[in-house]
Amino acid sequence: MNTSDTDTRSAPSLAIIVPCFNEQAVLPVTCQRLLGTLEGLRETHRIAPHSRIYLIDDGSTDATWDVIEQTAAASDGICGIKLSRNFGHQNALLAGLLSVDEEIAISIDADLQDDIGVIEQMIDAYRRGHDVVYGVRRKRDADSLFKRMSAQLYYRLLRAMGISIEYNSADFRLVSHRVLRALRDYGEVNLFLRGIIPTIGFTSTTVLYDRVDREHGETKYPIGKMLALAVDGITSFSALPLRMIALLGLIIFIGSLALSAWVLWIRLVSDIAIPGWASSVLPMYFLGGIQLLSIGVLGEYASKIYMETKRRPRFIIEKTLD
Repeated sequence: MNTSDTDTRSAPSLAIIVPCFNEQAVLPVTCQRLLGTLEGLRETHRIAPHSRIYLIDDGSTDATWDVIEQTAAASDGICGIKLSRNFGHQNALLAGLLSVDEEIAISIDADLQDDIGVIEQMIDAYRRGHDVVYGVRRKRDADSLFKRMSAQLYYRLLRAMGISIEYNSADFRLVSHRVLRALRDYGEVNLFLRGIIPTIGFTSTTVLYDRVDREHGETKYPIGKMLALAVDGITSFSALPLRMIALLGLIIFIGSLALSAWVLWIRLVSDIAIPGWASSVLPMYFLGGIQLLSIGVLGEYASKIYMETKRRPRFIIEKTLD
């Protein structure tokens, strides 16, 4: 493809952001493949010569940082950022995004299950004028049936709640320097970058790719962390669950009136009513369950407020390697 016919921006400097947590097994292969990708992009004049890869060590407990140090010492194209402890994937990703000076940044997981072959398409889309380019999975055949169905349900749920998010996209995306500048103004502690980036605005587009199986190591997003991220996505961007509690209260009130009418009717026209059962046991269990559910939802929002008001740093950088 001849990019000169459609490019409106000169070859930008590129930063590839790679959050790492206990990735010693996969990092050598990852760095080799990403360095090869950078070299190919330089040869085709799609990126500036001083483009680099940033490896963010999110408080790993294995030899991940040692691998980063060795790789950075052997190549000028590798930079390392070591966080003081494990702050979580979203915070590690943010640390990388806010630490780079390049014109564009592409974030990608260390396992390279996302297709680095479409990075070229992402850069071409940027040079045609797009500030955000989302990597969108063409299909989810590599996922288990449970993960595939739950992910699709989750995306639909977010959209139903009015949360703007690109369907079947994760954290594999390109953002321009304008987006990165705007991102600095977002100070929330409860991070959900998949929801924050669309709220920034600017022109955006998508590229499709096929996700592959992980070759080394194990996933850093087990079911517990996936559920926690899902809850963060909902509670950080929508007050609909709180409104649902109010609606549920109204429904229960109407239901209680209907139940009272039914109990009165049974008492007046028949002799099968058991004294005290309908008027005490059923309402007690029903309302008790609703109250516990409501308290749980309110508690989730209260915990978010608690974390935000403390204004603790979202990440702390211990060491950097240029």
